[in-house]
Amino acid sequence: MEESKKTMKLNFMKYKKIYFLISFLFLIPSIFSLIAWGLKPSIDFTGGSVLEVRSLKDTSEVKSLNTSEVEGLADELGVDLSSIQQSNQGTLIFKMKEINKDEKQELLSNLKREFGEIEEIRFETVGPIIGRELIKKTITAIVLTAGFILFYVAYRFKDKKYGVCAILAMFHDTVILLGIFSLLGHFFEVEIDTLFVTAVLTILSFSVHDTVVVYDRIRESIRTHPKVKFEDLVNKAVAETLTRSVNNSMTIIFMILCFYLLGGQTIKWFTFALLIGTISGTYSSTFTAAPLLILWEEIKKK
Repeated sequence: MEESKKTMKLNFMKYKKIYFLISFLFLIPSIFSLIAWGLKPSIDFTGGSVLEVRSLKDTSEVKSLNTSEVEGLADELGVDLSSIQQSNQGTLIFKMKEINKDEKQELLSNLKREFGEIEEIRFETVGPIIGRELIKKTITAIVLTAGFILFYVAYRFKDKKYGVCAILAMFHDTVILLGIFSLLGHFFEVEIDTLFVTAVLTILSFSVHDTVVVYDRIRESIRTHPKVKFEDLVNKAVAETLTRSVNNSMTIIFMILCFYLLGGQTIKWFTFALLIGTISGTYSSTFTAAPLLILWEEIKKK
């Protein structure tokens, strides 16, 4: 009982307007960027070819290849390169507009002539029809995920406000993540691919997981303190779960940070998306999802 009184004294929710303001400071530029510039899709969505090569002489020789020289060589051959990535195995991955086998062979021959013996690791072509189909499936997956989460949370807590507020907090994280990658795509040519979609779906589940923990504590507090003001109960639940939530998130953040720094170019933006989503999800589950419940109740009373 004493512990409950102490947690109620920690009035986090009196700053709820500041929490909303912080969210808007990230949401507004994210929405603007998405409307103005959109996202830069990779060939996974638009269609194109992927060629992965490595040096037969020495892995270090592949690492020493001058990217601008390779791009210049591709331009001479009329190959429209989208990006060149270096994997942690020392191979180079070329992503480009769709080319046929003859054009690929010509590119390999010129690479061998300029940079020594080169081995082809893989060559894949994704047609634009497959790319459009992948976009449809991606959107469907996100919509279905949101729908199932809304239904489950609303059913679990016997009140639709919990489901709606959880979804709003989840979309808060999604919009911020998409907005950041929209800015990265516009200014630094960062593309989104199927790994990015995996990161988005992972972030959705992580965000809702923490939100459900907070909501469950609110529900328990309502049962044990039925006469206490709703805002005080929400504040109590946040105070009781905040330390656990932060500690849990920090262990995940440290792990993802190691992957980002050591994982290599191929998973660099995937881990970066997870990192942004984890930070945003930790914030929203406490300082967006919980205040939204209070706002809902205030509007309902008015």
